[in-house]
Amino acid sequence: MENHIRYMEEALKEAKYAFDKGEVPIGAVVVCSNQIIARAHNLTETLNDPTAHAEMQAITAATSYLGGKYLNQCTLYVTLEPCCMCAGALFWSQLGGLVYGASDPKRGYYNLSEKLLHPKTKVITDVLSQKSEELINKFFKQKR
Repeated sequence: MENHIRYMEEALKEAKYAFDKGEVPIGAVVVCSNQIIARAHNLTETLNDPTAHAEMQAITAATSYLGGKYLNQCTLYVTLEPCCMCAGALFWSQLGGLVYGASDPKRGYYNLSEKLLHPKTKVITDVLSQKSEELINKFFKQKR
């Protein structure tokens, strides 16, 4: 559990970068062989791209780093439960592990089906979820 907390703290740093840019504060890191190989945060406003979620940015960076399209030896740490779009991309990358902070009862993939992820993907939830929720709530409170 100690490693999960350490890597989720790194994802939270990315979420804070997004917050500072006026992006929805979601951050992600990809870990392979106990090394962070990709860091990302939401860039949907910056890039005017609704697909520029933290997970999508992290997948692109990680596959580029590895030189291949599969992440079956990797774990993605993300501060919020992935949406259906991101879960689909994680399926196609054959992600080995997913660790996320806060659940997303409105837009999270699990609302539609847990089968959106690859069957071999191991999932761990609620890692530093309170910190993730606090940052997201602070962001939306400032917007309203």
